Amino acid sequence: LFLATLTYDTLRFEYEDFPETKEPVWILGRKYSVFTEKEEILLDVTSRLWFTYRKNFPAIGGTGPTSDTGWGCMLRCGQMIFAQALVCRHLGRDWRWIKGKRQMDNYFNVLNAFIDKKDSYYSIHQIAQMGVGEGKSIGQWYGPNTVAQVLKKLATFDTWSSLAVHIAMDNTVVMEEIRRLCQSNLPCAGAAACPALESDVLYNGYPEEPGLRDRLVLWKPLVLLIPLRLGLTEINEAYIETLKHCFMLPQSLGVIGGKPNSAHYFIGYVGEELIYLDPHTTQPAVEPGDSGCLPDESFHCQHPPCRMSIAELDPSIAVGFFCNTEADFNDWCQQIKKLALVRGALPMFELVERQPSHFSNPDVLNLTPDSSDADRLERFFDSEDEDFEILSL
Repeated sequence: LFLATLTYDTLRFEYEDFPETKEPVWILGRKYSVFTEKEEILLDVTSRLWFTYRKNFPAIGGTGPTSDTGWGCMLRCGQMIFAQALVCRHLGRDWRWIKGKRQMDNYFNVLNAFIDKKDSYYSIHQIAQMGVGEGKSIGQWYGPNTVAQVLKKLATFDTWSSLAVHIAMDNTVVMEEIRRLCQSNLPCAGAAACPALESDVLYNGYPEEPGLRDRLVLWKPLVLLIPLRLGLTEINEAYIETLKHCFMLPQSLGVIGGKPNSAHYFIGYVGEELIYLDPHTTQPAVEPGDSGCLPDESFHCQHPPCRMSIAELDPSIAVGFFCNTEADFNDWCQQIKKLALVRGALPMFELVERQPSHFSNPDVLNLTPDSSDADRLERFFDSEDEDFEILSL
């Protein structure tokens, strides 16, 4: 480990690790050239929040593990994809982290939401304990669907971000459901009143004040997570072009998945290789300094990112998108519809206006701990189980 930290800085300006190729490099909706934009590529990658295994954090649940080495990789990938959503929400996609430069308060607010302690919104403690309701004991490995379901529940308590989190099940994104979720003038269950609404505004059938409707019809920023199974034991080649296109969309949050029981956070691709951040490094837990400031260098991967062949990807993944405004969502829908027309690219999921009648009741997807549907949905999407739905050609 000591050697590994030494090499971060020595690698900082050596790019042999990145292929010299005419192929564009795509990172979360941004296109780069290896020949002219090496610095920009690395800066973009380094600016993503990088969550790895940690040791010596407060025991989960008071008496549980003090390290997540060996079991927390998918939980860390869930944190990374969600942190990217919070960065887009509070700092913007163009924001960059520069070593040694004083960062704005919102950056530390985002980072603090993931610190390894029980009262951070999206800490490993919260994810592991909330996972118990999804049938996962603390220290058990998660699949992409489980971590998505848990993050959705945790987001209801994050009133600062006020996100609408939608998990599209059955390989189908229903636009009407998303619009209803994002335009709701009522806060999500479990959340305090939406901060954008004045507390004295009541709308319960009384004559509308001028401008009241404008204030009530808000668009909550959308985090859309789509758990998918893209083959039986290996990824079906017909999905590869579509998967690449997901990284080209400006709304892209990347993909969580990996190799069997070894999770990675995929942020882009070049040629036939995926570019990813790897949580499989154990670092000491970080304590805020005396000034309350957080030493943050260990949350940024300062060496060229890892790459792997797309063909090696485990077929069980979750794809993420962030739509800050309704216009972003409308644009995303248009892009997905266009993608269905690309030759040689098989759609990974279906985009429909309304829920087909054969669907289960949407309330089922608000999983409760005792829901038998939780088990059913888990069987569909977790790579450690065999009973899953195969997307047919």
